Amino acid sequence: MRFLLVDRIVDWQPGGPIRGLKNVAMSEDVLEYHFPGNPVMPGVLLLEAMVQLAGWLEAASSDFREWFVIDRVDRCAYYGYALPGDQVELEVTPLAGYADGRRGYSGTGLVAGRKKVVARFEGSLTPLAELEDPAVQRRLFETLTRARKQ
Repeated sequence: MRFLLVDRIVDWQPGGPIRGLKNVAMSEDVLEYHFPGNPVMPGVLLLEAMVQLAGWLEAASSDFREWFVIDRVDRCAYYGYALPGDQVELEVTPLAGYADGRRGYSGTGLVAGRKKVVARFEGSLTPLAELEDPAVQRRLFETLTRARKQ
């Protein structure tokens, strides 16, 4: 993972749900062009932040053996903009009824208690070691959850 969109993992339980935060900073390069003179966080990046939370949940729940890779968005709706200075509260919950090796999730993103994005998505589980070094990802997870001493 190269483009980290989750700034903190607030709470998680093995098998879900997981909650995290995305801080929208004016210094993010993408805001310069989306939109010039009226910066807003691209909605697709809010969806990606939820997908990354699903990945962290799968990694932590599997002792960093697996990662979630999205391949389908069933539904995604936006209800407003996330602006520079906003903190987006994200929650992702696993859905039941998927075959082995497949997962589905529902996710929401709120700013100051107001809904900004809601999505349902699914994908497959992939060995984490094929994507990233599991030890590095474990340390990053510990940093994001504040389990690791800074």
